[in-house]
Amino acid sequence: MRALSPEELTKQLEAAHRELFDLRFRAATKQLVNHREIPRVKREIARMQTVLREWELSQIDSEE
Repeated sequence: MRALSPEELTKQLEAAHRELFDLRFRAATKQLVNHREIPRVKREIARMQTVLREWELSQIDSEE
């Protein structure tokens, strides 16, 4: 994940948010078979946000 560019990571983050929305919708309509998918996607989103934040902080440090 750290090897990706920030633009690619942002695209993957948007896709993960869409997937989470879809999973929550399917859970609400009783169509979701594996309920463990929701926490998996949430962790994936958190990891991506962490990597993006680390990248932002490294850019700030390099400017100073």
